[in-house]
Amino acid sequence: MANHIEEAKSGRASCRTCKKTIDKGELRLGIEAANSFGDTPSMQWHHLLCAAGKLPVELEDALKAYVGPVANRAELDVAMADAIKKGNAKPGGFPYVDRAPTGRAKCIQCREAIEKDSFRVAVEREIEVGAAVQTGAGYLHPKCFAPYLEATEGDKDEATIALTNNSRLPEADLATVLGQLT
Repeated sequence: MANHIEEAKSGRASCRTCKKTIDKGELRLGIEAANSFGDTPSMQWHHLLCAAGKLPVELEDALKAYVGPVANRAELDVAMADAIKKGNAKPGGFPYVDRAPTGRAKCIQCREAIEKDSFRVAVEREIEVGAAVQTGAGYLHPKCFAPYLEATEGDKDEATIALTNNSRLPEADLATVLGQLT
C-alpha cells in the first residue's frame, strides 16, 4: 500500500506533524514507513493541511489518486505551493539538492561540515540501528558527489537527471550546483 488519503476510522491516531488527534471521519494522509518490529510497513498519519506544509509532494501524489471530494482543496493547493516556494518541503525522492538549514551535517564522502545555507546533495543511504537497517538521508558537498558515485558504483548521468527532477531550487541555483558536480 503506497501513500494514500482516507477517512480516519477512529479518533485514536495522532498527526505526525502537529501531534494533535485526527478526528474520526476526517481525511488524513497516510505515509508508508518502515516498521522496526516486522517486515510489514506501518502508516504515519497526517492532517491534510499539516501535510500540505511539510509533505507537499507526497500529498500532491496522493490527491491525484484520491477519487473522493476534498472539502478544502483550494486551501491545500495554496499551502502546498507556499511550502514548495519557501523551500520548507523536501523533494519526493533521492537524490535531491537543497540548502543546508543548519551547519551540523557532515559530508559522508569527505567528513567535513556542510556550512549553513550552502548547497548540499542528499542521497539515500542505509543506517544500522541496533540489529535493524533503516534508510535515511546522507548529505554531500556538490564537489564530493562524483567521487561518492564512483565509490558506490552509481551512474552519474542517472543521478544528475534525478537531481534536476527533484530539486526545488530556482533554475539559476540549480545551474550553479550542476556546475559544481565534477
